[in-house]
Amino acid sequence: MKDWVTIANLENLIEHYHLLGPIFGIFLTAIEAIIPVLPLVVIVVANVNAYGIVVGGLISWLGAVIGAYGLFLIARKFGKHPKLQRVVQNKRVQTLIRWVDMRGLAPILVLLCFPFSPAFIINIVAGLSNIRKHYYLIGLIIGKFVMIAVTGGLGYDLRAILTHPLKLILTICGVFLLWIIGKWIENKLNKRVERDLRAVSKESHS
Repeated sequence: MKDWVTIANLENLIEHYHLLGPIFGIFLTAIEAIIPVLPLVVIVVANVNAYGIVVGGLISWLGAVIGAYGLFLIARKFGKHPKLQRVVQNKRVQTLIRWVDMRGLAPILVLLCFPFSPAFIINIVAGLSNIRKHYYLIGLIIGKFVMIAVTGGLGYDLRAILTHPLKLILTICGVFLLWIIGKWIENKLNKRVERDLRAVSKESHS
């Protein structure tokens, strides 16, 4: 395995990826929104290294927005289907829906800017909430642009990263820092959700 992981082999892999065309790059980024186990960061890095930071970033951004908004629309259309009520009526999901309806798009927009936020859950909860479609689309366009720009910038020029230990260390630290910040914001928002809903519950019973 170590013998295969060389600069030349990785560049050949990127070249083959490039030959598949930009539609493939858009498809992979879009499908990640529906299948969250796919590594979004790796897909974005592959796109920017195959097509350049501008075109590759645009491909990743389009795919991310299309996939996320598609999942949002699916949740909006089929959220009331009887077979999905077991998921929709989950206490955690209902709590998040209520809070999103209270707070609107702003906290979601913050989470969308980070590549390690629970985007799959965010899109579904937003679809089940009362957020207007065009507002959420605007939020996705802004949030995904920031996320792709930061991730693509960190992973651009794979050869330089892999051949310069300092750049490799800085890139790893940058990705790790994004993960830490994303999780910190997620935890803060989770605590805020619980606090806000407890306050609303007390007011309704007083």
